[in-house]
Amino acid sequence: MKAVVITTPGGPEVLKLQQVEDPILKDDDVLIRVAATSINRTDTLQRQGKYLPPKGESEYPGLECSGTIEAVGRNVSRWKVGDEVCALISGGGYAEKVAVPASQVLPIPSGVSLKDAASFPEVACTVWSTIFMTSRLSSGETVLVK
Repeated sequence: MKAVVITTPGGPEVLKLQQVEDPILKDDDVLIRVAATSINRTDTLQRQGKYLPPKGESEYPGLECSGTIEAVGRNVSRWKVGDEVCALISGGGYAEKVAVPASQVLPIPSGVSLKDAASFPEVACTVWSTIFMTSRLSSGETVLVK
């Protein structure tokens, strides 16, 4: 497969499209053929050499992606081959394929294109964690979004 590789820390010119090994599918993963990805601040920091991906995760940038599931691990029951999904990932979105823990995969909301869905997971998770985990919004309470 092809992936965007950071050849050395620096500006956008250090990004190169190269042939790389396919990701390894674990029992709790799905393999996504990437249709689209987004650009996040962390991707820029990684390109500049100011962020290292978590140990054992993809070395390629890309913290979000959307695409079609090509394979599912042995322990995955929610997703099936052919499902169109988006995912918040630890890296690897700038590749043709990425192996993602099934728990990090989201369905694409109705009416949202694969292209637009690539930027959905980070926003959705940020909103969820801010409103429900940090602020602890509960049943019967109201939040004002301005």
